Amino acid sequence: MEIRLFFTALMFYTRLPCPRWTGYSGDQLNRSTRYFPAIGWVVGGAVAVITGLLSLILPVALAVVVGVSCGVLLTGAFHEDGFADVCDGFGGGHTPERVLEIMKDSRIGAYGAIGLILLFAVKLCAMTFLVAAEPWYGLVGIVFAHVLSRFSVVTLIYTDKYARSDLTSKIKPIGRKISTGGLVVSFIWLLPFVGLLWERPWWFLAVPVALLVRLFLGKRFKAVIGGYTGDCLGCAQQSIEVFVYLSILAALGASMLW
Repeated sequence: MEIRLFFTALMFYTRLPCPRWTGYSGDQLNRSTRYFPAIGWVVGGAVAVITGLLSLILPVALAVVVGVSCGVLLTGAFHEDGFADVCDGFGGGHTPERVLEIMKDSRIGAYGAIGLILLFAVKLCAMTFLVAAEPWYGLVGIVFAHVLSRFSVVTLIYTDKYARSDLTSKIKPIGRKISTGGLVVSFIWLLPFVGLLWERPWWFLAVPVALLVRLFLGKRFKAVIGGYTGDCLGCAQQSIEVFVYLSILAALGASMLW
């Protein structure tokens, strides 16, 4: 059942409780990847709602910090952890084996710490300016960034291969493949934003930007370790999310000049 696949994705990509009948299997996890963008609706929606409500009584910057913090708690910092591991591995490793070894280390290094600080600094500033500039569309933009970034990760799983040298890693299971049909279902979760792009056509800039970042990261992962890992997917999601915010802000600024 599709509802079982949705709860499987919810179980692995968030800390939210799921029914016991959800179950688990490798095939089930792979098939549930189609609902990764749906998780973007859940997490991004929660961040947007919390940020929007708090911005009514608190400064926008503080509301954004609390909203993002709730999002991190909701996912258990799953993607942020992957981002930090990739920063450490790609920053400190000189061979594929060493890169993977560093990424599997539970300890965070200088590259990971600095990377997270910069990631959150850019993310919080961008979200604050976005919500302050356009309160309603800014909140919708937060959800858009979460959904688009996760769909971009799904396309990475569809076109690229899992790093073979990492197959014995004792990391949390992830979806390692997706069918064409699953990719189509995954894309459907983006369709509600067509109306947004119609109202704010300059926001369309976020789509090619997300594609370019996804292509760059995919090529980089393949060149260094021969493919992607779970950490790489988390890194891609976080990176693309931030670039979506930046591209929306850039497009918004350009539209004001016109």
